[in-house]
Amino acid sequence: MIYVHWIFFLLYAFIVIAAMVAVLMDNRQPAKTMAWILVLVFLPVVGFVLYFFFGQNTRKEKLISQQSMDQLTKRSMLGFAEQQNLVLPDEHSVLIKLFASQNWALPFKNNETDIYTDGYGFFHVLLRDISQACHHIHLETYIICDDPLGYLVSDALIAKAKEGVEVRFIYDDVGCWNVPNSFFERMRNAGIDVHAFMPVKFPAFTSKVNYRNHRKLCVIDGRVGFIGGMNIALRYIKGRNGTAWRDTHLRIRGGAVYGIQRAFLVDWFFVDRTLISNRCYYPPHDDIRPNDCIMQIVTSSPISPWPEMMQGYVRILLEAKKYVYMETPYFLPTEPVLFAMRTAALAGVDVRLMVPLHSDAKFVEWASRSYVQESVDAGVKVYLYKPGFNHSKLLVSDDSLSTCGSTNIDFRSFDNNFEVNAFIYDRDMALRIKSVFMEDVKQCVDYEKYMSTRRLSFPHRLLESLMRVFSPLM
Repeated sequence: MIYVHWIFFLLYAFIVIAAMVAVLMDNRQPAKTMAWILVLVFLPVVGFVLYFFFGQNTRKEKLISQQSMDQLTKRSMLGFAEQQNLVLPDEHSVLIKLFASQNWALPFKNNETDIYTDGYGFFHVLLRDISQACHHIHLETYIICDDPLGYLVSDALIAKAKEGVEVRFIYDDVGCWNVPNSFFERMRNAGIDVHAFMPVKFPAFTSKVNYRNHRKLCVIDGRVGFIGGMNIALRYIKGRNGTAWRDTHLRIRGGAVYGIQRAFLVDWFFVDRTLISNRCYYPPHDDIRPNDCIMQIVTSSPISPWPEMMQGYVRILLEAKKYVYMETPYFLPTEPVLFAMRTAALAGVDVRLMVPLHSDAKFVEWASRSYVQESVDAGVKVYLYKPGFNHSKLLVSDDSLSTCGSTNIDFRSFDNNFEVNAFIYDRDMALRIKSVFMEDVKQCVDYEKYMSTRRLSFPHRLLESLMRVFSPLM
């Protein structure tokens, strides 16, 4: 019996060493590799538990066959092929080809877009469009709260299901951990097809808890699509302190709705194993006035071969000639994105970044500070948004390109989450997104001015540096 503890020690050491070898063999970014090795070495038992839940790499896994992906893409491919006189902008042709070749994010012209920057406007229009649905409603969200707004949306869906409209709903299991199952059973009992994305049930899928579906999508009758950063929660109308969360969401009509539909139906196949590709889900958009607003609906996930969204952001930063303006609620950039930001700023490009003055997660706020300071040192102009929490995820560059969606500028969005963004190649749309950014600037304080009035203690700076070490894991 005296040697039992040594047996347990040797067994644990073997498991930890095996985990460290697995981390090394994944050939991840060195910073992320070192972070996980430090966790495994200096946090006995806890470190291995964290690695089991959050550290395993799924990028090389193939969870949907190529044959199924081809079938799910067929209708959007046909819609793309039917476009006449499609002319891609020369200055962004390489980026468009990158997304099209790696992500099957096909470019569609003839799009009309409405921009919503507050919950009142967005949810009013969403509920209106849901009430007008005749054939199907496809809704996907990271979070739906069992609060008055969540019940209002679910009641609207239930009413349409009772009318015979097909209603499919996907929610993220971890994002909705606090929502009682009865909330979703109520929708199921009313005829709505409801699925949790990658449910975390012990022991199955337990190690996948770190890979979440962060997308916010809605398609109504194949004619109207929504994409952006807003979850379904009352805080977008009324925050905890009386100030609503600031966010950006788009309502799209036109060919790009095919891309949103495809993104939803791929996720639906993932959760339901039902392959939906009927033409009725891809109706023609003959009522849209012809225009040159070209869009790509780009998805990224931890199971795709390449980090498409991160590659896109790097490409935009390095291609920019005049400016790049960005908003993100969480700024924990991967090394390629931080390098591209610094390179663009040092080359004379006007790079501006907006982050909240205070985050909804203190650890993230502390970890973010050193990255912000490093960006400022390279010439990036940083703004701190003061009134409430700015959850908006947008980018605009050179009055010709803009993007909005669910992607944060952080490790989690680029590496671990299922994300989706609309990339828009249109001057008018770029100027509208730029106007949104400039309006938000009026609610901000300049980072350098703010920091000039504060003297951070050594323990505070040490804490920020320590949190940065663990930022790849957040």
